[in-house]
Amino acid sequence: MDRRSFLATAAVGGTAAAGLAAPAIAQGKRTLTLVTTWARGFAGVHDSAQFCADKITEMTDGQLTVDLKAAGELVGALESFDAVTSGQADMYHAADYYFIGQHPAYAFFTVVPFGMTAPELRAWYYHGGGIDFHDELGQIFGLKSFIAGNTGAQAGGWFRKRIESADDLTGLKFRMPGLGGSALGELGVSVQNLPGGEIYQALSSGAIDGTEWIGPWADEQAGFQEITKIYYASGFHEPGAALSLAMNRDVYDSLTPSQQSVIQSASAHAHEYTISLFNVNNSTALNRLVASGVEVNVFPDSVWDAFAEATNSVLEANREDPLFSAVYDSYLASMKDTSSWFDQSTGEYARQRARVGIV
Repeated sequence: MDRRSFLATAAVGGTAAAGLAAPAIAQGKRTLTLVTTWARGFAGVHDSAQFCADKITEMTDGQLTVDLKAAGELVGALESFDAVTSGQADMYHAADYYFIGQHPAYAFFTVVPFGMTAPELRAWYYHGGGIDFHDELGQIFGLKSFIAGNTGAQAGGWFRKRIESADDLTGLKFRMPGLGGSALGELGVSVQNLPGGEIYQALSSGAIDGTEWIGPWADEQAGFQEITKIYYASGFHEPGAALSLAMNRDVYDSLTPSQQSVIQSASAHAHEYTISLFNVNNSTALNRLVASGVEVNVFPDSVWDAFAEATNSVLEANREDPLFSAVYDSYLASMKDTSSWFDQSTGEYARQRARVGIV
């Protein structure tokens, strides 16, 4: 274990011993506090957190009641990790790549640039060792973690000007979290890691020049089309972004085996529920955006090349961390195996379906 991991473990252990607040218990019933990185009502992502909370309560017949606190209601959006590791809250629902400052390997449990699509991630997570790595990473910080949602492919984002070459990125103030943001930084972008609830105001005021958020449905609900009409529908940074449910490990260990199984099952169910929710809403939302005057663009190949070069630099630099390197090797091997079949089966099918004019 490296020094950072040791210090994190020691800090968590000390906090748990000194001040971990046990969940409220009354006649065998427990109330668990769930904090999130999402503002209440945010399309898709808050729905995913609420789905987890409701399913856990329902599947335990109320023996576990989950009290959801949206971003800012108990702690700030990006304070949810610390709230759970310290025992201030019992669990969080978030995109784990917000916490790469704690450990860079957390990126793999949301998304890495030029990484896995949602079906590829699901294959690796459940059958390629991903879930075990997620657990190993959680143990460092006193957490028990599961993927619990997926947005599917995310959009390239909103810009005040068209991006016609990599030079157009230089000096741009752009909101993008995770290792995708690190890659943009390699290209001279001033990267901002803002929680969702702060993006609209920052874009409107000119504090940032552009932003990615999720995709047409969530972006439309956030109102970014009121500020700029230049939209890129495909991005390099998030081809299938997972969301996570993480519990304070002492709290998780105090649950009965059947209650632990409910947490796992509700998380897995939320993954399927959330991606379906985004898939059913994104196309119609994009149609509405276009009808309102939004211009849908595609990055030139030269810009994609620049994204790829910067991504490789960031990923390789993080290999200095042994756990990151081990997760990355497993992730790459699984992605290579699954993408080969997907490309030859569903990929070719989609190309032929479009060619014959079905859709």
